[in-house]
Amino acid sequence: MTRGAPTVGVVKFASCDGCQLSLLDLEDHLLEITGTFDIVEFAEATSRRSPGPYDVLLVEGSVSTEEQAAEILELRAQARTLVTIGACATAGGIQALRNWADHDEYRRAVYAHPEYVASLATSTPVSSHVRVDAELHGCPIDRGELLELLSALAVGRRPQIREDAVCLACKRRGVVCVTVARGIPCLGPVTNAGCGAICPAMDRGCYGCFGPRPEANMPSLTGSFLASGGTRADVARLFEGFTAYAEPFRTTVSDLRGRGPEEDADAQQ
Repeated sequence: MTRGAPTVGVVKFASCDGCQLSLLDLEDHLLEITGTFDIVEFAEATSRRSPGPYDVLLVEGSVSTEEQAAEILELRAQARTLVTIGACATAGGIQALRNWADHDEYRRAVYAHPEYVASLATSTPVSSHVRVDAELHGCPIDRGELLELLSALAVGRRPQIREDAVCLACKRRGVVCVTVARGIPCLGPVTNAGCGAICPAMDRGCYGCFGPRPEANMPSLTGSFLASGGTRADVARLFEGFTAYAEPFRTTVSDLRGRGPEEDADAQQ
């Protein structure tokens, strides 16, 4: 660490820790990172603790409890730059599927003593609660994009994060389109690139882990799925994954499932 280095905190809410591990997976770059930044809070890697302030705060996980809803407000006040990392923090994560269901029923089905589980009825992204300065998408995030973000923050420039569709990543890798060649439903046309088109390269459709890309043409894609013989429930299920609660995936799921605006409002309480 150099004197006067920017202070960095890494915290988590409801998540699996996978995005934090992506930071540790930077391997050869770790010494450079620790020489550039002063990591003052990162429970996954160090016993150092700091309530802030932070020059940079990386937040993993969705807001799923009252305590987390209060804590993110405090953390925002202590952070000069707040960056959400991963599908849980940016879109509510796979746990946001409960936003369309009966929360209490879920708890009763899973836990022997649901009364001990203090959770909110919804799982929401950090941006639903505080201002977010930057987002890294994915489940987990891409190490290259994380390194680009840190490099940009170190020198005070804007991160160069691509906003291409997964389809373009397939073209760059020479991956044959699974939809055209095999009729496999794929969310690649409406999903942010960043994963390197892992699933299509393994002969599977994209699951939308990196979330909806800007100006995603949802009517066109859902229309093609329905025209190919998929039922509305089948097509809705394609979007009900890691980033289901991110717009416009969320509206698409609600429309396909026949949820009205009143029900959607209730789900966000």
